[in-house]
Amino acid sequence: MVISMQRISAIQWRSWLFLLLMTWASATATELKAPSLGVKERTRRVLSLEASEPYSFSSEDFKDYFYEQTLDHFNYRPESYATFKQRYVINYKFWGGANSSAPIFVYLGEESPLDNYIDAIGFLTDHAPKFNALVVFIEHRYYGQSVPFGSMEEAFQNASTLGYFSSSQALADYAEVILYIKKSLSAESCPVVVIGGSYGGMLAAWFRLKYPHIALGALASSAPILYFEDITPQNGYYSIVTKDFRETSENCYNTIRQSWSEIDKTASQPNGLSVLTKKFKTCFPLNLSSELKDYLETIYNSAAQYDRPPTFPVSAICSAIDNTSKGADLLSKVFAGLVAYKGNQSCYDTKEFKYSTETKRGWNWQRCSEMVMPIGRGSNDTMFQAAPFNLTNFKQRCKRLYGISPRSNWITTQFGGHDIELVLKRFGGNIIFSNGLRDPYSSGSVLKNISDSLVAIYTTQGSHCMDILPELPDDPKWLVMQRNQEIKIIGQWIKQYYMDRLANH
Repeated sequence: MVISMQRISAIQWRSWLFLLLMTWASATATELKAPSLGVKERTRRVLSLEASEPYSFSSEDFKDYFYEQTLDHFNYRPESYATFKQRYVINYKFWGGANSSAPIFVYLGEESPLDNYIDAIGFLTDHAPKFNALVVFIEHRYYGQSVPFGSMEEAFQNASTLGYFSSSQALADYAEVILYIKKSLSAESCPVVVIGGSYGGMLAAWFRLKYPHIALGALASSAPILYFEDITPQNGYYSIVTKDFRETSENCYNTIRQSWSEIDKTASQPNGLSVLTKKFKTCFPLNLSSELKDYLETIYNSAAQYDRPPTFPVSAICSAIDNTSKGADLLSKVFAGLVAYKGNQSCYDTKEFKYSTETKRGWNWQRCSEMVMPIGRGSNDTMFQAAPFNLTNFKQRCKRLYGISPRSNWITTQFGGHDIELVLKRFGGNIIFSNGLRDPYSSGSVLKNISDSLVAIYTTQGSHCMDILPELPDDPKWLVMQRNQEIKIIGQWIKQYYMDRLANH
């Protein structure tokens, strides 16, 4: 009976701890505020607080698998040999088979459950028929169904269980899964091209650099691999958001730029927060002007980052602001922009982006451990109020939340970044860095060719990860041309691979 009570107590303790971690995750949405990465826009709906449910693919072309993955690839302590099940899916429909050494396209999972993005990534399946390619998607550890220690509750218990959650461990995971697939299918001679978007694009570029014997090449879409330390100016992200809005409408830009002080001014007056609550139809009474400002800032960031057809959210917001009735006050114009973006709703949830989600929970840890991207802005360099990135304060917050201090120089130590043109020219190859210059994260990506095989392909009108989204009949010509360039280069890699193999046999 004593043992039974101890077990109940342990279960209660873990449940309480998990609830505490969820509270922390929600708190870090404010404390560790930064623009989100991700191929898909995440700001249009409130995401579930729960881990994603298993997803049933609408297409039978995808088959689900789990690989018994090593917990710790870089130590030989007994606990390092523990394993967890890592999810991956394969589409065999277009594959020419091992006997013809047909290529393998592998999408490297990002900071999200696999089910959240597999329907949004069209590049692999759209172009697999041309190459007779096998299509593989691998889920990132600690997301979705690829969680160590048996459950999210256990995996996110503390810094000790989260300590195996890193980009280098994820890359090693991908290496193991790819080699296992090739061996299982007797496809050792099949060339592999890895593809990723946003954080996944960073992983794709790093994978090619770290595992060139496994990946023939990489397509790194919207991958801000240079947004670390002082390589990219802090305000790079917000400068492009500002540029996107200003190029769309000078009046819209000025309205947004002036709105922050107007919100603060209104909030400082008697019952001012109540006035703002009614003015912006917020679902909950505002306690601080920053709650509304943070909400609007996230919307503007997302609109710029994912400014793509058919909705073109930046244009939608600016059109609404510019076409308000004559005599409308400044905040009424801003509210019109909000309605244009979110739709006409009974109320607007200013807490929407602060709710805990699986992605936020995981990415907060990644930011506090190694993915320290110093995104900030000064007083008059963007359309936003000043919010400089302060590394000392950031470290203090991470220490308070997780009990660990970020290793802010580790990414550049491990993967490089400084003097990238000079360094990669000496040993790198077969990487495409693709970008759209309306994407704020393009400020931290590679925008110039480094060599004949380290190429930058960008479009002036493109946004975040547009090139790897599914092809549509009404895609603009510049997007079609960008994809065609990428496919041509990948085809050249594969052709050269076959020629090299033939010459060596």
